[in-house]
Amino acid sequence: MAVTGLGIVAPPGVGKEGFWQNIREEKSFISPITRFDASAYPSQVAGQVKELDTGHLSPRLLKKMDRFSVMALVATGQALKDAGIDLAKEDPYSVGVFLGNTLGGWLYAETELRDLYQEGRNGVSPYNASAWFAAAPQGQISICYGIKGYSKTVVADRAGALMAIGCALREIRNNKTAIALAGGTEAPVTPYALLCCTTEGSLSGGTYRPFDKERDGFVIGEGAAIVTLEDMDSARSRGATVYGSITGFGTSCDGTHRITPDQDGRGLARAIKAALDGAGYQPGDIDYICADGAATELGDVSETRAIKAVFGSYAAEIPVSAPKSMFGHLLGASGAVDLVGTLLTMQEGVILPTINYRTEDPECNLDYVPNKCRSKEVNRAIVISRGRGGINAVLAVERS
Repeated sequence: MAVTGLGIVAPPGVGKEGFWQNIREEKSFISPITRFDASAYPSQVAGQVKELDTGHLSPRLLKKMDRFSVMALVATGQALKDAGIDLAKEDPYSVGVFLGNTLGGWLYAETELRDLYQEGRNGVSPYNASAWFAAAPQGQISICYGIKGYSKTVVADRAGALMAIGCALREIRNNKTAIALAGGTEAPVTPYALLCCTTEGSLSGGTYRPFDKERDGFVIGEGAAIVTLEDMDSARSRGATVYGSITGFGTSCDGTHRITPDQDGRGLARAIKAALDGAGYQPGDIDYICADGAATELGDVSETRAIKAVFGSYAAEIPVSAPKSMFGHLLGASGAVDLVGTLLTMQEGVILPTINYRTEDPECNLDYVPNKCRSKEVNRAIVISRGRGGINAVLAVERS
């Protein structure tokens, strides 16, 4: 399955060029939260998108949408332009939208809830009903571009984007969809969304340091990433640039706890193996692993154990990094951002690092590409996402 267009709105940059140029600087794009007073929260930092140009969207439309829909529309426009696809010339019933999201549009919803309690029901915007819910970005994208084909929003916590891309992969392979816009969007930098993430117990008090002995959780980030997917023959026949191929997808559930993953990573190992089998790969074929990197002790140790279980002694030779340590965990959008980063890694021959890595954890003793980018030819990779409740999703990706 060919990936022919990339759209990204993320703390390091808006658009693939800016994103890649900035993220290669190996620095943190996490900063103090200024959108609201976060002084009462244990975690007061986030990866925030600060330069989002919405000039092409009408003020009337912007009033109807939460930030997570706006970012999804911007990323979609980038992906379609990058792919050279004019949807006005396509059969609208052959195009679908597949998005992951975890929290919905709480920036919009919180404002309206405040108005409800202060002013009564007449104080609530009539657009609230269509602005806050998880599938709102899917609806706005389909309206904006006249898309009428099978579409789906996947709510699978932090695995949502990869699950959505997996759905798109299946629909195209089954000839139900010709062109898919797939990825994820998330806007968790709001008081209630941050509260939800805080009470879950996995947020860092300051520094996001996956696989480090001194880790204390992840930092939230906002953004969206959308890719265009189409059959490889179709992409080549129209002369499209192909960034890479999605060759396999695997998913599983741990079935052990409502929040935390299986401590031995058995469910994740099964999902990795399924992705490799679907792609027809042997473990020794993989050049790079883009990790989930939750930066919790159980998350990091179980992810490491899963990788070792599948790759055996070869696991020590594979670079495993968590670039999200630079810009935060984008929850339901994270897998799509990681996919974009991995495809650009393949294009540029540069593996993005895990930053803030200082102290080795004996339980996490793989090559996590600490702190510095690394030049390496990457032809085949896997991308890992994991959600609360033991949801595992893995993509196998190949350079074209």
